[in-house]
Amino acid sequence: MIENLAIGVGLYASTNIDDIFLTMAFFADPRLNRRAVVVGKFVGIGGLVVVSILAAACALIVPSEWIALLGLVPLGLGVHQLWSNWRRGAAGDSSDDGDGIGSTPAAMSAQVFSVAGVTAANGGDNLGVYVPVFAKNLSAIPAYLMVFVVMTIVWCVAGYLLVSHRLVASTMQRLAKSLLPYVLIALGFWILSGAVGLVWTSDETKSAVSVTPASAAASTD
Repeated sequence: MIENLAIGVGLYASTNIDDIFLTMAFFADPRLNRRAVVVGKFVGIGGLVVVSILAAACALIVPSEWIALLGLVPLGLGVHQLWSNWRRGAAGDSSDDGDGIGSTPAAMSAQVFSVAGVTAANGGDNLGVYVPVFAKNLSAIPAYLMVFVVMTIVWCVAGYLLVSHRLVASTMQRLAKSLLPYVLIALGFWILSGAVGLVWTSDETKSAVSVTPASAAASTD
């Protein structure tokens, strides 16, 4: 049991190091409700774990190219936020609408979905690690789940405390509103780069295709 818990800690920490910075960016955005950030993190991580468990239980191999399509989520969110910021700037509206974002259920659910989508997309490549580990020992999955729940709480607390630090908060809160859309767009393109194989054949494949007709013609002669 202790060994499985230790594996779970190492598995989560090694695949979510970059996620702590994304969590800080979410907490630093005054437009996002803090509860929505926490719930969204759990929903996003939970979705990744559920997919990994199903894939491991069914002995499925998830093609990395299809996983990379999750990059469309942060890309779309980044473009939307960039457009919203531009419209507010063009209208001369400098007011901070952060206090009223989470005032209605619809707004709260939309924030949860946004945070969960970005979290799942950012951790899409984690499936390549989770699936083989889960498949190796299905009986250890409950221990992994307990670790993942605790580690997600730790990640949220760490992100909140780092942003709450006076020096860190003053910088992050000033930059989050203008910088986060660009971070999301860059993240989306970076994740989508793994899907190139879906639309671009490798040199070896193209060579094989071009040689095959010639070889067939030579054989008929």
